[in-house]
Amino acid sequence: MLEGSILQQLEIAHRHSTRPIRFGVYYKNTLVSLCHALEDHILTNDGEPLVITAFQQGKWYLQEAQRYADIAQHSHKIAIMAALDSGFSEHSTSQLDNVELVGLNPDDPVAQEWHLIILSPNYTAMVICQELSEADYGSTGVPTSDLERKFYGLWTFEPQLVQETAQIAIAHIKQYNPELAEKLTAYKQEIVPSITRAENLSAVVSRVVDYLQTGQDSLSLPTALSQQALDRNLVSNEIQAFLRMAQLMDMADVNNPMAATEVVVLSEAMGQLLDLPAWQIKRLRLAALLHRIDPLQKAESVLAPGTATRYQEDAPSTPLTCPLVPGAQVLRTMPRLRAVAQIITHQTEWWNGTGQPAGLAGDEIPLESRMLSLLADFQWRLNQRKLSNQSREQIFTEALDECRQQQSTRFDPKLVDTLALLVMGLQQGLDLPLMTPKFSAGIWLLDSRWDSHSKTSEEIGSYPK
Repeated sequence: MLEGSILQQLEIAHRHSTRPIRFGVYYKNTLVSLCHALEDHILTNDGEPLVITAFQQGKWYLQEAQRYADIAQHSHKIAIMAALDSGFSEHSTSQLDNVELVGLNPDDPVAQEWHLIILSPNYTAMVICQELSEADYGSTGVPTSDLERKFYGLWTFEPQLVQETAQIAIAHIKQYNPELAEKLTAYKQEIVPSITRAENLSAVVSRVVDYLQTGQDSLSLPTALSQQALDRNLVSNEIQAFLRMAQLMDMADVNNPMAATEVVVLSEAMGQLLDLPAWQIKRLRLAALLHRIDPLQKAESVLAPGTATRYQEDAPSTPLTCPLVPGAQVLRTMPRLRAVAQIITHQTEWWNGTGQPAGLAGDEIPLESRMLSLLADFQWRLNQRKLSNQSREQIFTEALDECRQQQSTRFDPKLVDTLALLVMGLQQGLDLPLMTPKFSAGIWLLDSRWDSHSKTSEEIGSYPK
Protein backbone atom coordinates (compact mmCIF):
# COMPACT_ATOMS: atom_id res chain seq x y z
CA MET A 1 0.00 0.00 0.00
CA LEU A 2 1.16 3.51 -0.73
CA GLU A 3 2.54 5.40 2.25
CA GLY A 4 0.00 7.93 3.52
CA SER A 5 -2.83 6.74 1.29
CA ILE A 6 -6.41 6.59 2.57
CA LEU A 7 -6.37 2.81 2.06
CA GLN A 8 -3.25 2.43 4.17
CA GLN A 9 -4.62 4.64 6.95
CA LEU A 10 -7.78 2.51 7.12
CA GLU A 11 -5.76 -0.70 7.19
CA ILE A 12 -3.49 0.58 9.97
CA ALA A 13 -6.48 1.65 12.06
CA HIS A 14 -7.85 -1.91 11.96
CA ARG A 15 -4.63 -3.91 11.85
CA HIS A 16 -4.74 -4.99 15.49
CA SER A 17 -8.48 -4.71 16.03
CA THR A 18 -10.93 -7.57 16.54
CA ARG A 19 -12.19 -6.95 13.00
CA PRO A 20 -9.16 -6.42 10.73
CA ILE A 21 -9.90 -5.26 7.17
CA ARG A 22 -9.86 -8.00 4.53
CA PHE A 23 -8.92 -6.68 1.12
CA GLY A 24 -9.33 -8.22 -2.31
CA VAL A 25 -8.17 -7.63 -5.88
CA TYR A 26 -10.63 -6.18 -8.41
CA TYR A 27 -10.45 -5.74 -12.15
CA LYS A 28 -11.22 -2.28 -13.52
CA ASN A 29 -14.32 -3.48 -15.37
CA THR A 30 -15.71 -4.88 -12.11
CA LEU A 31 -15.09 -1.60 -10.30
CA VAL A 32 -16.73 0.46 -13.05
CA SER A 33 -19.91 -1.64 -12.88
CA LEU A 34 -19.86 -1.70 -9.09
CA CYS A 35 -19.41 2.07 -8.74
CA HIS A 36 -22.11 2.78 -11.32
CA ALA A 37 -24.54 0.58 -9.41
CA LEU A 38 -23.80 2.23 -6.07
CA GLU A 39 -23.92 5.72 -7.62
CA ASP A 40 -27.16 5.13 -9.52
CA HIS A 41 -28.90 3.93 -6.38
CA ILE A 42 -28.55 7.53 -5.16
CA LEU A 43 -30.95 8.53 -7.97
CA THR A 44 -33.72 6.36 -6.48
CA ASN A 45 -32.98 7.09 -2.83
CA ASP A 46 -34.30 10.00 -0.74
CA GLY A 47 -31.28 10.41 1.52
CA GLU A 48 -29.39 13.33 -0.14
CA PRO A 49 -26.05 11.77 0.76
CA LEU A 50 -22.59 13.15 1.25
CA VAL A 51 -20.48 11.75 -1.60
CA ILE A 52 -16.67 11.76 -1.57
CA THR A 53 -14.76 10.37 -4.54
CA ALA A 54 -11.21 10.00 -5.83
CA PHE A 55 -10.74 9.56 -9.58
CA GLN A 56 -6.92 9.24 -9.81
CA GLN A 57 -6.71 11.61 -12.80
CA GLY A 58 -8.96 14.35 -14.06
CA LYS A 59 -9.49 12.51 -17.35
CA TRP A 60 -11.30 9.72 -15.52
CA TYR A 61 -13.50 12.31 -13.85
CA LEU A 62 -14.32 13.82 -17.24
CA GLN A 63 -15.64 10.44 -18.42
CA GLU A 64 -18.08 10.42 -15.49
CA ALA A 65 -18.78 14.16 -15.24
CA GLN A 66 -22.22 14.10 -16.85
CA ARG A 67 -23.32 11.22 -14.62
CA TYR A 68 -22.23 13.27 -11.63
CA ALA A 69 -24.37 16.18 -12.76
CA ASP A 70 -27.40 13.88 -12.34
CA ILE A 71 -26.11 12.48 -9.05
CA ALA A 72 -25.55 16.02 -7.73
CA GLN A 73 -29.29 16.73 -8.08
CA HIS A 74 -29.96 14.01 -5.49
CA SER A 75 -26.99 14.71 -3.18
CA HIS A 76 -26.30 17.19 -0.42
CA LYS A 77 -22.62 17.63 -1.29
CA ILE A 78 -20.11 15.95 -3.63
CA ALA A 79 -16.35 16.29 -3.11
CA ILE A 80 -14.16 15.00 -5.96
CA MET A 81 -10.43 14.41 -5.59
CA ALA A 82 -8.19 13.93 -8.64
CA ALA A 83 -4.83 14.96 -10.02
CA LEU A 84 -5.15 18.11 -12.07
CA ASP A 85 -5.54 17.50 -15.81
CA SER A 86 -6.67 19.54 -18.75
CA GLY A 87 -10.41 20.18 -18.55
CA PHE A 88 -10.79 18.86 -15.02
CA SER A 89 -12.12 22.09 -13.56
CA GLU A 90 -13.72 23.52 -16.71
CA HIS A 91 -16.53 20.99 -17.08
CA SER A 92 -19.99 22.34 -16.28
CA THR A 93 -20.59 19.76 -13.54
CA SER A 94 -17.70 21.28 -11.62
CA GLN A 95 -19.55 24.60 -11.53
CA LEU A 96 -22.56 23.23 -9.62
CA ASP A 97 -23.05 24.69 -6.15
CA ASN A 98 -22.91 21.36 -4.35
CA VAL A 99 -19.92 19.94 -6.30
CA GLU A 100 -16.41 20.70 -5.02
CA LEU A 101 -13.18 19.74 -6.79
CA VAL A 102 -9.97 19.03 -4.91
CA GLY A 103 -6.93 19.06 -7.19
CA LEU A 104 -4.33 16.64 -5.85
CA ASN A 105 -0.58 17.13 -6.08
CA PRO A 106 1.13 14.71 -8.49
CA ASP A 107 3.04 13.04 -5.64
CA ASP A 108 -0.06 12.62 -3.45
CA PRO A 109 -0.68 8.87 -2.88
CA VAL A 110 -4.44 9.45 -3.15
CA ALA A 111 -3.81 10.33 -6.82
CA GLN A 112 -3.21 6.59 -7.27
CA GLU A 113 -6.44 5.59 -5.50
CA TRP A 114 -10.01 5.05 -6.66
CA HIS A 115 -12.65 5.83 -4.03
CA LEU A 116 -16.41 6.19 -3.81
CA ILE A 117 -17.85 6.98 -0.38
CA ILE A 118 -21.62 7.45 0.02
CA LEU A 119 -23.03 8.42 3.39
CA SER A 120 -26.68 9.16 4.24
CA PRO A 121 -29.13 8.11 6.99
CA ASN A 122 -30.64 5.27 4.95
CA TYR A 123 -27.90 4.38 2.48
CA THR A 124 -24.18 3.87 3.06
CA ALA A 125 -21.78 2.30 0.59
CA MET A 126 -18.12 2.48 -0.22
CA VAL A 127 -15.52 1.39 -2.76
CA ILE A 128 -11.94 2.12 -1.70
CA CYS A 129 -8.91 0.82 -3.57
CA GLN A 130 -5.61 1.66 -5.23
CA GLU A 131 -4.07 0.39 -8.45
CA LEU A 132 -1.48 -2.35 -8.33
CA SER A 133 2.08 -1.23 -9.01
CA GLU A 134 4.26 -2.70 -11.74
CA ALA A 135 5.99 -4.81 -9.09
CA ASP A 136 2.62 -6.10 -7.85
CA TYR A 137 1.77 -7.47 -11.29
CA GLY A 138 4.88 -9.62 -11.15
CA SER A 139 6.08 -11.71 -14.08
CA THR A 140 2.86 -11.22 -16.05
CA GLY A 141 3.61 -7.52 -16.35
CA VAL A 142 1.24 -4.58 -16.56
CA PRO A 143 -1.80 -5.56 -18.68
CA THR A 144 -2.16 -4.06 -22.12
CA SER A 145 -5.96 -4.00 -21.88
CA ASP A 146 -7.34 -1.16 -19.76
CA LEU A 147 -10.18 -3.42 -18.57
CA GLU A 148 -7.68 -5.86 -17.09
CA ARG A 149 -6.00 -3.32 -14.81
CA LYS A 150 -6.19 -4.49 -11.20
CA PHE A 151 -6.91 -2.64 -7.97
CA TYR A 152 -6.41 -3.67 -4.35
CA GLY A 153 -9.04 -2.74 -1.78
CA LEU A 154 -12.59 -3.45 -0.64
CA TRP A 155 -16.21 -2.39 -0.91
CA THR A 156 -18.90 -2.52 1.73
CA PHE A 157 -22.28 -1.27 2.95
CA GLU A 158 -21.19 -1.24 6.62
CA PRO A 159 -22.15 2.17 8.09
CA GLN A 160 -19.42 2.35 10.73
CA LEU A 161 -16.66 1.56 8.25
CA VAL A 162 -18.04 4.02 5.68
CA GLN A 163 -18.20 6.76 8.33
CA GLU A 164 -14.65 6.05 9.45
CA THR A 165 -13.32 6.16 5.89
CA ALA A 166 -15.22 9.37 5.18
CA GLN A 167 -13.49 10.96 8.17
CA ILE A 168 -10.05 9.90 6.87
CA ALA A 169 -10.90 11.29 3.41
CA ILE A 170 -12.10 14.59 4.89
CA ALA A 171 -8.88 14.89 6.88
CA HIS A 172 -6.97 14.47 3.62
CA ILE A 173 -9.10 17.12 1.90
CA LYS A 174 -8.31 19.49 4.77
CA GLN A 175 -4.69 19.66 3.58
CA TYR A 176 -5.95 21.31 0.39
CA ASN A 177 -9.16 23.08 1.43
CA PRO A 178 -9.71 23.54 5.19
CA GLU A 179 -12.99 25.39 4.65
CA LEU A 180 -14.47 22.57 2.57
CA ALA A 181 -13.28 19.99 5.11
CA GLU A 182 -15.07 21.90 7.86
CA LYS A 183 -18.33 21.91 5.88
CA LEU A 184 -18.03 18.19 5.10
CA THR A 185 -17.35 17.38 8.75
CA ALA A 186 -20.38 19.38 9.90
CA TYR A 187 -22.71 17.56 7.54
CA LYS A 188 -21.17 14.16 8.29
CA GLN A 189 -21.84 14.67 12.00
CA GLU A 190 -25.53 15.18 11.27
CA ILE A 191 -25.81 11.79 9.55
CA VAL A 192 -26.91 8.84 11.68
CA PRO A 193 -26.97 5.78 9.41
CA SER A 194 -29.41 2.95 9.99
CA ILE A 195 -28.50 -0.72 9.45
CA THR A 196 -32.05 -2.01 9.63
CA ARG A 197 -33.33 -1.04 6.16
CA ALA A 198 -33.49 -4.51 4.60
CA GLU A 199 -35.70 -3.39 1.71
CA ASN A 200 -33.23 -0.68 0.70
CA LEU A 201 -30.33 -3.12 0.89
CA SER A 202 -32.21 -5.63 -1.25
CA ALA A 203 -32.74 -3.00 -3.96
CA VAL A 204 -29.12 -1.88 -4.09
CA VAL A 205 -27.79 -5.46 -4.05
CA SER A 206 -30.10 -6.32 -6.94
CA ARG A 207 -28.75 -3.31 -8.83
CA VAL A 208 -25.14 -4.29 -8.10
CA VAL A 209 -25.61 -7.81 -9.44
CA ASP A 210 -27.50 -6.57 -12.50
CA TYR A 211 -24.81 -4.00 -13.36
CA LEU A 212 -22.01 -6.50 -12.85
CA GLN A 213 -23.65 -8.99 -15.18
CA THR A 214 -24.58 -6.39 -17.81
CA GLY A 215 -21.08 -4.93 -17.78
CA GLN A 216 -19.54 -8.36 -18.21
CA ASP A 217 -21.79 -9.25 -21.15
CA SER A 218 -20.58 -6.20 -23.10
CA LEU A 219 -16.86 -7.02 -22.82
CA SER A 220 -14.68 -8.04 -25.73
CA LEU A 221 -11.45 -9.51 -24.38
CA PRO A 222 -8.40 -10.72 -26.27
CA THR A 223 -8.11 -14.23 -24.81
CA ALA A 224 -10.28 -16.92 -23.25
CA LEU A 225 -7.98 -16.93 -20.23
CA SER A 226 -8.62 -13.23 -19.67
CA GLN A 227 -12.36 -13.86 -19.94
CA GLN A 228 -12.21 -16.67 -17.39
CA ALA A 229 -10.28 -14.54 -14.89
CA LEU A 230 -12.74 -11.66 -15.22
CA ASP A 231 -15.68 -14.05 -14.92
CA ARG A 232 -14.38 -15.35 -11.59
CA ASN A 233 -13.83 -11.80 -10.33
CA LEU A 234 -17.37 -10.92 -11.34
CA VAL A 235 -18.95 -13.90 -9.56
CA SER A 236 -16.86 -13.22 -6.46
CA ASN A 237 -18.22 -9.67 -6.26
CA GLU A 238 -21.80 -10.79 -6.78
CA ILE A 239 -21.41 -13.23 -3.88
CA GLN A 240 -19.90 -10.43 -1.80
CA ALA A 241 -22.96 -8.26 -2.41
CA PHE A 242 -25.27 -10.85 -0.86
CA LEU A 243 -22.91 -11.64 1.99
CA ARG A 244 -22.59 -7.97 2.90
CA MET A 245 -26.35 -7.58 2.95
CA ALA A 246 -26.69 -10.61 5.24
CA GLN A 247 -23.90 -9.29 7.46
CA LEU A 248 -25.71 -6.00 8.01
CA MET A 249 -28.94 -7.80 8.81
CA ASP A 250 -27.12 -9.78 11.49
CA MET A 251 -25.53 -6.62 12.87
CA ALA A 252 -28.97 -5.03 13.10
CA ASP A 253 -30.05 -7.77 15.52
CA VAL A 254 -28.29 -6.55 18.64
CA ASN A 255 -29.60 -9.53 20.61
CA ASN A 256 -28.26 -12.17 18.24
CA PRO A 257 -25.60 -10.66 15.95
CA MET A 258 -23.71 -13.94 15.44
CA ALA A 259 -26.71 -15.97 14.28
CA ALA A 260 -25.56 -16.61 10.72
CA THR A 261 -21.97 -17.46 11.71
CA GLU A 262 -23.13 -19.90 14.40
CA VAL A 263 -25.72 -21.55 12.14
CA VAL A 264 -22.96 -22.03 9.54
CA VAL A 265 -20.78 -23.89 12.04
CA LEU A 266 -23.68 -26.08 13.21
CA SER A 267 -24.69 -26.79 9.61
CA GLU A 268 -21.20 -27.88 8.61
CA ALA A 269 -20.96 -30.16 11.64
CA MET A 270 -24.33 -31.76 10.92
CA GLY A 271 -23.45 -32.07 7.23
CA GLN A 272 -20.36 -34.05 8.20
CA LEU A 273 -22.40 -36.28 10.50
CA LEU A 274 -24.77 -36.94 7.58
CA ASP A 275 -21.77 -37.61 5.34
CA LEU A 276 -22.89 -35.05 2.78
CA PRO A 277 -20.54 -34.51 -0.19
CA ALA A 278 -18.20 -31.52 -0.03
CA TRP A 279 -20.03 -29.61 -2.77
CA GLN A 280 -23.30 -29.85 -0.88
CA ILE A 281 -21.75 -28.73 2.40
CA LYS A 282 -20.37 -25.69 0.54
CA ARG A 283 -23.85 -24.87 -0.73
CA LEU A 284 -25.33 -25.38 2.72
CA ARG A 285 -22.67 -23.07 4.16
CA LEU A 286 -23.66 -20.22 1.86
CA ALA A 287 -27.36 -20.84 2.48
CA ALA A 288 -26.67 -20.64 6.22
CA LEU A 289 -24.76 -17.38 5.82
CA LEU A 290 -27.69 -15.91 3.89
CA HIS A 291 -30.58 -17.59 5.69
CA ARG A 292 -31.74 -14.44 7.48
CA ILE A 293 -32.08 -12.29 4.35
CA ASP A 294 -35.56 -10.97 5.06
CA PRO A 295 -37.02 -10.69 1.53
CA LEU A 296 -36.40 -14.39 0.93
CA GLN A 297 -38.23 -15.29 4.12
CA LYS A 298 -41.35 -13.74 2.56
CA ALA A 299 -41.04 -15.52 -0.77
CA GLU A 300 -43.78 -17.47 -2.48
CA SER A 301 -43.35 -20.82 -4.15
CA VAL A 302 -45.06 -22.56 -7.05
CA LEU A 303 -44.16 -25.94 -5.61
CA ALA A 304 -47.35 -27.70 -4.62
CA PRO A 305 -47.66 -30.35 -1.90
CA GLY A 306 -46.75 -33.68 -3.38
CA THR A 307 -44.34 -32.17 -5.92
CA ALA A 308 -41.53 -34.58 -6.65
CA THR A 309 -38.21 -33.14 -5.56
CA ARG A 310 -35.89 -35.96 -6.49
CA TYR A 311 -32.56 -34.84 -7.87
CA GLN A 312 -31.89 -35.84 -11.49
CA GLU A 313 -28.26 -35.66 -12.57
CA ASP A 314 -29.18 -35.93 -16.23
CA ALA A 315 -31.89 -33.24 -16.11
CA PRO A 316 -30.57 -30.23 -14.21
CA SER A 317 -33.37 -27.99 -15.46
CA THR A 318 -36.03 -30.04 -13.69
CA PRO A 319 -37.72 -28.26 -10.74
CA LEU A 320 -37.14 -27.56 -7.85
CA THR A 321 -37.66 -24.15 -9.48
CA CYS A 322 -39.13 -21.66 -7.12
CA PRO A 323 -40.02 -18.23 -8.56
CA LEU A 324 -39.83 -15.61 -5.86
CA VAL A 325 -42.09 -12.62 -5.42
CA PRO A 326 -40.76 -9.19 -6.48
CA GLY A 327 -38.34 -7.95 -3.85
CA ALA A 328 -37.16 -11.49 -3.13
CA GLN A 329 -35.95 -11.98 -6.69
CA VAL A 330 -32.57 -10.52 -5.78
CA LEU A 331 -30.85 -13.83 -4.96
CA ARG A 332 -32.20 -15.58 -8.05
CA THR A 333 -30.58 -13.05 -10.37
CA MET A 334 -27.49 -15.26 -10.23
CA PRO A 335 -28.23 -18.64 -11.88
CA ARG A 336 -25.74 -20.38 -9.62
CA LEU A 337 -27.54 -19.14 -6.51
CA ARG A 338 -31.03 -20.30 -7.47
CA ALA A 339 -30.61 -23.53 -5.54
CA VAL A 340 -29.53 -21.49 -2.51
CA ALA A 341 -32.58 -19.24 -2.90
CA GLN A 342 -34.74 -22.34 -2.94
CA ILE A 343 -33.10 -23.71 0.22
CA ILE A 344 -33.65 -20.45 2.09
CA THR A 345 -37.23 -20.07 0.84
CA HIS A 346 -38.31 -23.51 2.06
CA GLN A 347 -36.70 -23.36 5.51
CA THR A 348 -40.12 -22.29 6.82
CA GLU A 349 -41.82 -25.51 5.69
CA TRP A 350 -42.93 -27.92 8.42
CA TRP A 351 -42.37 -31.66 8.43
CA ASN A 352 -46.13 -32.26 8.81
CA GLY A 353 -46.97 -30.10 5.78
CA THR A 354 -48.48 -27.11 7.62
CA GLY A 355 -45.64 -24.68 6.91
CA GLN A 356 -45.04 -22.06 4.23
CA PRO A 357 -44.67 -21.12 1.42
CA ALA A 358 -45.62 -24.33 -0.44
CA GLY A 359 -47.03 -26.61 2.26
CA LEU A 360 -44.42 -29.26 1.47
CA ALA A 361 -44.24 -32.24 3.83
CA GLY A 362 -41.59 -34.74 4.87
CA ASP A 363 -38.95 -35.55 2.29
CA GLU A 364 -40.60 -33.19 -0.21
CA ILE A 365 -38.81 -30.38 1.66
CA PRO A 366 -35.20 -29.97 0.45
CA LEU A 367 -32.84 -31.53 2.97
CA GLU A 368 -30.78 -28.37 3.41
CA SER A 369 -33.99 -26.43 4.12
CA ARG A 370 -34.91 -28.88 6.86
CA MET A 371 -31.43 -28.59 8.33
CA LEU A 372 -31.53 -24.78 8.32
CA SER A 373 -34.96 -24.75 9.92
CA LEU A 374 -33.85 -26.93 12.82
CA LEU A 375 -30.39 -25.42 13.36
CA ALA A 376 -31.56 -21.79 13.15
CA ASP A 377 -34.17 -22.55 15.82
CA PHE A 378 -31.64 -24.41 17.96
CA GLN A 379 -29.12 -21.55 17.68
CA TRP A 380 -31.80 -19.03 18.67
CA ARG A 381 -32.65 -21.08 21.77
CA LEU A 382 -28.99 -21.28 22.76
CA ASN A 383 -28.62 -17.54 22.31
CA GLN A 384 -31.67 -16.90 24.51
CA ARG A 385 -29.89 -18.67 27.37
CA LYS A 386 -26.40 -17.21 26.94
CA LEU A 387 -26.77 -14.78 29.85
CA SER A 388 -28.29 -17.31 32.22
CA ASN A 389 -26.44 -18.89 35.10
CA GLN A 390 -26.91 -22.36 33.67
CA SER A 391 -24.01 -24.61 32.86
CA ARG A 392 -22.99 -25.26 29.24
CA GLU A 393 -24.43 -28.77 29.55
CA GLN A 394 -27.80 -27.51 30.81
CA ILE A 395 -28.09 -24.91 28.07
CA PHE A 396 -27.54 -27.48 25.31
CA THR A 397 -29.87 -30.00 26.96
CA GLU A 398 -32.77 -27.57 27.36
CA ALA A 399 -32.43 -26.17 23.82
CA LEU A 400 -32.39 -29.69 22.41
CA ASP A 401 -35.40 -30.76 24.50
CA GLU A 402 -37.43 -27.83 23.16
CA CYS A 403 -36.55 -28.83 19.61
CA ARG A 404 -37.57 -32.41 20.41
CA GLN A 405 -41.01 -31.16 21.40
CA GLN A 406 -41.51 -30.20 17.74
CA GLN A 407 -40.09 -33.44 16.37
CA SER A 408 -42.28 -34.92 13.61
CA THR A 409 -44.45 -31.77 13.56
CA ARG A 410 -42.14 -28.93 12.59
CA PHE A 411 -38.80 -30.71 12.36
CA ASP A 412 -37.55 -33.81 10.57
CA PRO A 413 -37.37 -36.46 13.34
CA LYS A 414 -34.18 -38.01 11.95
CA LEU A 415 -32.46 -34.63 11.85
CA VAL A 416 -33.45 -34.04 15.49
CA ASP A 417 -31.78 -37.36 16.32
CA THR A 418 -28.67 -36.20 14.43
CA LEU A 419 -28.75 -32.93 16.37
CA ALA A 420 -28.81 -34.97 19.58
CA LEU A 421 -25.57 -36.65 18.50
CA LEU A 422 -24.03 -33.26 17.81
CA VAL A 423 -25.18 -31.92 21.18
CA MET A 424 -23.69 -34.95 22.91
CA GLY A 425 -20.35 -34.14 21.32
CA LEU A 426 -20.60 -30.46 22.31
CA GLN A 427 -21.38 -31.41 25.90
CA GLN A 428 -18.33 -33.66 25.94
CA GLY A 429 -16.02 -30.87 24.80
CA LEU A 430 -16.31 -30.85 21.01
CA ASP A 431 -15.12 -27.43 19.82
CA LEU A 432 -16.72 -25.76 16.82
CA PRO A 433 -14.62 -22.62 16.20
CA LEU A 434 -16.45 -19.65 14.71
CA MET A 435 -14.87 -18.23 11.57
CA THR A 436 -15.91 -14.90 10.06
CA PRO A 437 -16.32 -15.29 6.28
CA LYS A 438 -13.80 -13.46 4.13
CA PHE A 439 -16.19 -11.36 2.10
CA SER A 440 -13.39 -10.10 -0.13
CA ALA A 441 -12.97 -13.58 -1.56
CA GLY A 442 -16.50 -14.92 -1.94
CA ILE A 443 -15.65 -17.11 -4.95
CA TRP A 444 -14.47 -20.00 -2.77
CA LEU A 445 -18.07 -20.51 -1.64
CA LEU A 446 -19.10 -21.67 -5.10
CA ASP A 447 -18.66 -25.07 -6.66
CA SER A 448 -19.08 -26.28 -10.22
CA ARG A 449 -21.95 -28.53 -9.19
CA TRP A 450 -24.05 -25.72 -7.73
CA ASP A 451 -26.29 -25.62 -10.74
CA SER A 452 -27.65 -28.92 -9.45
CA HIS A 453 -30.75 -29.14 -7.30
CA SER A 454 -31.03 -30.21 -3.69
CA LYS A 455 -31.03 -33.89 -2.92
CA THR A 456 -33.67 -35.44 -0.72
CA SER A 457 -32.84 -37.70 2.19
CA GLU A 458 -33.65 -40.79 0.11
CA GLU A 459 -30.94 -39.97 -2.41
CA ILE A 460 -28.29 -39.10 0.16
CA GLY A 461 -28.86 -42.26 2.14
CA SER A 462 -30.05 -43.06 5.62
CA TYR A 463 -29.27 -40.77 8.51
CA PRO A 464 -26.84 -41.92 11.16
CA LYS A 465 -28.59 -43.40 14.15
